[in-house]
Amino acid sequence: MYPDQFIHNVAAALAGAAGEQTEVAWRRDRKGVLTGWCRLPSGVALLPAARAVAELQGRLAMVTAYLPERAQEKGEREIAYHFDLDGATLTLTVILPLEWSRVPSLTPIFRNCDWQERELMELYDVQVVGHPDPRRLFLDHSLPHAPFERLVPYSTFTNAATSKALWDKVMAGAREDA
Repeated sequence: MYPDQFIHNVAAALAGAAGEQTEVAWRRDRKGVLTGWCRLPSGVALLPAARAVAELQGRLAMVTAYLPERAQEKGEREIAYHFDLDGATLTLTVILPLEWSRVPSLTPIFRNCDWQERELMELYDVQVVGHPDPRRLFLDHSLPHAPFERLVPYSTFTNAATSKALWDKVMAGAREDA
């Protein structure tokens, strides 16, 4: 389904953009769906890697911020950028410090990244440098910065907490801060 040339082209483009040490680990599930995972060597490598994906006709599908236990123990966080490359999924992961996290905006390359980056800035302690419109999306300005960092434990957030339960905790935490 996906020729070796495709895998080689993606790997070469990312290595050329983000550094020779950049590697993509590919997996194919039992239905033939191809998924690639790539940990970028630094946050600085994100913008050139995203440009390389765009040149391969990739499309940004989603941005995910997460905090695996192994990263938290090291004082780090991870942000994953999920791309569609002609039916294959490529995920570029950036490892950032827990505090003062900064990533470059991808909106000049992928306009659909606008709201996802604004959500990162609003809910988490992540600064998206160069974002064209860093205003909050939906939280009232009376709420403190980065409520998901302080008010909702990661385990609660990822264990299928309902939206109402999640926002009740956010609002309760905001009242405590007032």
